[in-house]
Amino acid sequence: LLASQLFGHRRGSFTGAVSDQAGFFESAENGSLFLDEIGDIPLSMQASLLRALQEHEIIRIGEATPKKVNVRILTATNKDLSKLVEQGVFREDLLYRIRVARISVPPLRDRKGDIPLLLNSILAERRIAIGKPTVKFGIEAMQLLTKYQWPGNVRELKNIVDHCIIHCQKSVISPSDLPQEIIESSHKTNESFTPPTSNQNQISSYEAQNPEEDERDRFLNALSQVSGNRTKAAKLLGISRATFYRRLEQFDIS
Repeated sequence: LLASQLFGHRRGSFTGAVSDQAGFFESAENGSLFLDEIGDIPLSMQASLLRALQEHEIIRIGEATPKKVNVRILTATNKDLSKLVEQGVFREDLLYRIRVARISVPPLRDRKGDIPLLLNSILAERRIAIGKPTVKFGIEAMQLLTKYQWPGNVRELKNIVDHCIIHCQKSVISPSDLPQEIIESSHKTNESFTPPTSNQNQISSYEAQNPEEDERDRFLNALSQVSGNRTKAAKLLGISRATFYRRLEQFDIS
């Protein structure tokens, strides 16, 4: 099935092949093909994939004549491919073929400052789709989410945003609207959120709108609520001071 999806097949080449079918390589001619979780591809398929990358040609199932293809390949994995090579489950020559320009994306737990930005960005997209255009994250909920370790990374973050939108009965998402694992994680690490101060009571939450349009206003609003104290403003937004200072420079806020 995987060979058919990647390289295509001829009619009658196997049960269920009722017509000729082009594979992903042919469909992506002169474009890009993204292969997610490349570390999970079976050894039996790795040789065929290597030939496609090395010779720029594929052979449909049921055919004998190769076809030239011109495709740029992007791959992704959450596994250590070098260790898979040592274990004998991933071809070393294929690893060297795909390991050219590399981008390492750290897990969410290692970039806490990005979490509020991601939460608000995803909320801005999902709240409209689900039908709650006025819902927003409260300060307490945002602090708990920022402290969470996010073992499922962005996939888990998106699901939790949906959970919050569905369960929130008001316009502000509070800790009671969060999934149980978020609350339990906070208890296990003996961490607790900091209640808003009297200054923070005036702005208990921020509406998650288009981040490109509203991000600068959010920072200015936070600064105004704490009389320009940058440390308090960063805490109010649920991000680190380093991230806050960097964003101030990007927004040209003195």
